[in-house]
Amino acid sequence: MTPSGIILQNVSFAYGDRTVLQDFSLTLPGSGVTALCGPSGCGKTTLLRLLAGLEQPADGIITAPPPAQTAILFQEDRLLPGLNAAAQVSIVLPLGADALPWLAAADLAAEAHTLPQEMSGGMRRRLALARCLAYARGRTLILLDEPFTGIDPQRAGQIMQHIRALHIPVICTAHDAHSLSLADKVIHLGGPPLHPL
Repeated sequence: MTPSGIILQNVSFAYGDRTVLQDFSLTLPGSGVTALCGPSGCGKTTLLRLLAGLEQPADGIITAPPPAQTAILFQEDRLLPGLNAAAQVSIVLPLGADALPWLAAADLAAEAHTLPQEMSGGMRRRLALARCLAYARGRTLILLDEPFTGIDPQRAGQIMQHIRALHIPVICTAHDAHSLSLADKVIHLGGPPLHPL
């Protein structure tokens, strides 16, 4: 990442014959929380996947931290069946590290021994966030795809405080007004193909 931020220069990407980005350029801040706002299907998730190194552009240059230095939260919770909340977080921590502080950050300390299938949708989302935050410590970029789906505004605000405490640049996608209000900068996008508004 350069001092000027995370940079996409003339990036193009398609899934088969469906063009998602075409000659797309954008500079994202290298600090704080940046929210990407746009209609479903415009290409926001693909943009996050490109920044994470999960997809490679057909053309153009992306200047961003390497995948090993990036933590990503997907739209799907991707929790592991059969593991309780503490184990879900412990799996991304150094051996012997305590998962409880990360569960507490997501208001799940009392659910350490609860399995995902015993949780509400909002609780599962908070657990996925706790695991992402635990993994993000010591890294240089956090990518969050619709992080607060199913989470009430008060808890979302509290979790955002813990995200900010990591002092790592955050890029998230969001639709609702409260999630957007938690960001330092909001970038409005349209598409496909994806383009700044």
